Amino acid sequence: MSPQDLFGLAGMAAMAGWALLILGPRRYRWLNAIPMWIIPAAISALYGWIVLTRFSGLGGGFDSIASVRTLFASDWALLAGWVHYLAFDLLVGAVMAARMDRAGIGRIVQAPILVSIFMLGPLGFLLALATETGLRARLLPSMTAKVISHA
Repeated sequence: MSPQDLFGLAGMAAMAGWALLILGPRRYRWLNAIPMWIIPAAISALYGWIVLTRFSGLGGGFDSIASVRTLFASDWALLAGWVHYLAFDLLVGAVMAARMDRAGIGRIVQAPILVSIFMLGPLGFLLALATETGLRARLLPSMTAKVISHA
């Protein structure tokens, strides 16, 4: 398969994971495993295959921006970089969705946050973290008061 073909397949897999994560019911553990573990693992396996079979002799590296530019001049290296993002962003989205579920953040609030993780990666992660932390900080005084009153 060509890099373009693999690019399309990886993108479709990631989109299926994001659709499940944003729209699917979370009460089924097996369904949650698809966007959290199964799809990121499959995309990561593709990444591993590309790195192990296509990186030899590409030139470039990670020691300077010029070296990275040289490395990513190859479609195979560019595809590896893209599937790296797809796998990690979906994994981070799934982990943050689970954390927000445990914090009691509703799906309506989660949806735009998860879209921001998908589109903006680290900025979306920070938004999810801030939302979860803010909710937990807001609830902490009332939870502490309940514990003290029952003592």
